Amino acid sequence: MPIFRFAIMGAGKIARKFCDAVALTEGCCVCAVASKSMDRARALASEKGIPAAYDSYEQMLEQEKPDCVYISATCDAHYALSMLCAEHGVSVLCEKAMFTCLSDAERFFSFAEEKGIFSMEALWSRFLPAVRTARKWVSDGEIGIPVAAEMGIGFAAKNDPDNRYFSPRLGGGAANDLTVYGIQLLTWVLDRPITRASAEVIPAFTGVDATSMVLMLLGDDVPALVRSSLLANVDQQLVVYGTDGKIMIPRPHFGAEAFLIKPDETHNVHFRDETTVNGFTYEIEETMRCVNSGFTESPVVPHSSTLACCRVFDLISARLNKGQ
Repeated sequence: MPIFRFAIMGAGKIARKFCDAVALTEGCCVCAVASKSMDRARALASEKGIPAAYDSYEQMLEQEKPDCVYISATCDAHYALSMLCAEHGVSVLCEKAMFTCLSDAERFFSFAEEKGIFSMEALWSRFLPAVRTARKWVSDGEIGIPVAAEMGIGFAAKNDPDNRYFSPRLGGGAANDLTVYGIQLLTWVLDRPITRASAEVIPAFTGVDATSMVLMLLGDDVPALVRSSLLANVDQQLVVYGTDGKIMIPRPHFGAEAFLIKPDETHNVHFRDETTVNGFTYEIEETMRCVNSGFTESPVVPHSSTLACCRVFDLISARLNKGQ
């Protein structure tokens, strides 16, 4: 099979991690990178051995005709860049949060399906062995019947109105950067959709959401809480409570461990991932598999999961607007 050719839109830190992951993955390469700044594009191309650099996203698509574009730009650009790729018939792997509102997500996925191209939010954490192990423990009934779940995620971001965390112009806010992980991981581990949700939000000095509490009902029977903040170092862990034990994943969005804890603590299990070098490799492999198979979405991160997140983002935005 021919080498699978990725192109990159955006030349920041996360694009570098993606390049490193591609180098670890058999059967693919990064053929080009584009940025609004040619200097940044050339710097990444030089550092990672990428053959071509552009300061025009459209020119890169037209000249390179990649198999898929990895979009690593800030959230404010995700919708426009995803649509640009789709218009050129190019598959999309877009960083989280893929979209910041439901209307954008619905328009894009409808258009991508019409064009018959693959698209996926780059929720690499869903693919991590520790997270997959926890999901299997739940499905195998290792903790009995799940009765509640929660996830905390957050850190004290630099108090700068121009950084991507707090800037409205760049699509900042805890929801797009942090809450997305909580929603996507809890729904995946428990294998239940969101059937009801509410949110309480504290705004940042720039007007974006700085701290939020999102309460969800997953399926018909599991209440779940996502605590996220850009103002404090939140205890970062995912916990699922069941009638016969609990599951804990420390640092779930990038962690390598999962714990199965029984009430009598005599049959506890500690899973540790000793093989993963760069967690992005799993989503890269999934993208290649889906594109080569002619799929328009992945069963691991289907469009429905991104749409569900966007519905919660709309709730958070409504709470912010109500408070102003």
